[in-house]
Amino acid sequence: MNKFKENSKLKLSLMLFMAIGVIALIMGFADSHHTRIWTSLLFNNLFFTGIALFGVFFVALQYVSQAGWSTVFKRIPEAVSSYLPLGGGIMLLVVLAGAFDLHHIYHWMDPELHDKNSSHYDKVIAGKSGYLNIPFFLIRSFIYVFVWVYCSRKLKEFSLKEDLDSNIKWHNKSVTLSAVFIVFYAVSTSIAAWDWIMSIDAHWYSTMFGWYFFSGTAASGFTVITLLIIYLKKQGYLPEINQNHLHDLGKFIFVCSILWTYLWFSQFMLIWYAHIPEEILYFIERFENYKFILWMTLILNFAFPTLLLMSRDCKRNYKYLIVTGVIVLIGHWLDYFLMVTPGVMHSHWHLGFIEVGVGIGCLGIFTYLIFNRLKKVNLIVKNHPFLDESKHHEI
Repeated sequence: MNKFKENSKLKLSLMLFMAIGVIALIMGFADSHHTRIWTSLLFNNLFFTGIALFGVFFVALQYVSQAGWSTVFKRIPEAVSSYLPLGGGIMLLVVLAGAFDLHHIYHWMDPELHDKNSSHYDKVIAGKSGYLNIPFFLIRSFIYVFVWVYCSRKLKEFSLKEDLDSNIKWHNKSVTLSAVFIVFYAVSTSIAAWDWIMSIDAHWYSTMFGWYFFSGTAASGFTVITLLIIYLKKQGYLPEINQNHLHDLGKFIFVCSILWTYLWFSQFMLIWYAHIPEEILYFIERFENYKFILWMTLILNFAFPTLLLMSRDCKRNYKYLIVTGVIVLIGHWLDYFLMVTPGVMHSHWHLGFIEVGVGIGCLGIFTYLIFNRLKKVNLIVKNHPFLDESKHHEI
């Protein structure tokens, strides 16, 4: 089978997930304290938008590195990026809502903090106003989303044209665009992480935060690609994919989990050791009010993937990959919760139906858009110069 056909059970499950998300949103906005629902929408949408953006990065990386092994499942990361336009749009909605004072996630947007005559004047935040000001913040956000979505669409367009035309020019165009995108991705994802997440705790900063954000996104992105491949294989699709492909993906999940842990510890250790007041507050907040979730993220994102994917055989076992994948996704979802919520809600936080419900709703939409894309294209690309190499991939 070369085209995906959605079964009724999957469709019903996704509709149920989306319904749960809608109910959670209604409940959140029905509450007089809207900060909680905006915070939930922000971290949940960022989680899935980051994975969708990683799908574009993965495709671009394969082109730039001239990698052949991944060609047989190139349609999967292309489909993963389908959430990007919606996720980017929701992100712009969140930042615009903050600019129009509909929520107070970005505390630095308060004009009184920049007014020397105000009793709320904040010298540190006012000193950052050259960068952290609403017009420049909105302009940057629109640029990120526009370029990400544009590159995603063009790469998919070139891929489909390559199926119809064996001319090497479509591959070469993809390589050129991928090289440009990777440079932009490297810069924009770090700056977007500073803007959309790190500026929530406007007094705090970390030079490692961009890499930390990327490592979590990469671990989640590789996991989603792996789980989708396993699902499709079990449904009788993608016969060209063998255990060697899954082994490589398992290694990437493993190494990204190690990288995430290394960056988590390095960021924590340097800040804690230096003991600079405006930096240490970030971790004090999390250790005092979110201790259980903090340790859970370390266990789920480091201990489990390390132990479960240590051996070669485990990286080739569907059950191990599925169990590890679910654990990794839950762990990094909690990590996004920890990156966003403490700076907004402080000790008045919740992790209940609204937060989980919005996450389930985003998962339903995210999965629906992926499978909707897969229904419209051939699951295996045609005329790609490395297709034969990928079919015979062996390690």
